[in-house]
Amino acid sequence: MLPIKVLIFVASISTALAGPWGTMCAGKNENTIRGCDKYGCGNFGASRGQRKHTGVDVTCKDGSVVYAPFDGTIVRQAKPYKTNNAINNGVEITATGYCVKIFYIKPIELKGPIKKGDKLGILLPMQKVYPGITSHLHIQNCDLSDPTSYL
Repeated sequence: MLPIKVLIFVASISTALAGPWGTMCAGKNENTIRGCDKYGCGNFGASRGQRKHTGVDVTCKDGSVVYAPFDGTIVRQAKPYKTNNAINNGVEITATGYCVKIFYIKPIELKGPIKKGDKLGILLPMQKVYPGITSHLHIQNCDLSDPTSYL
């Protein structure tokens, strides 16, 4: 059995590592970064052939409700691909200190204010485009910096 001081210290570390953004996928207690599958890995900077992954993938089941990670304003629709497919949709949200694109969702709204925890949309059917992939949201800072610490 660990002394009480050690337990308090461990609890403090796990709280300190948690980001300021809320949990984004229904049925989850935390934002979990996608591991590796046959399509690649979900961490920031992971290899994408000749380029690097410019966001972080947060695991979420196809069809899940997606929640706003922070209070802000939905500025516009944002699409990750030049050509259309079943998952080519998302939004850009801004707030003081944040500008984020969230991809692979069918948004409820394309403009206007949103509060942390409000329903943002529904995760689109990733399995139709990438069979066997770990379904996920793609979270990308507008300036292409690493959003991992906010999760």
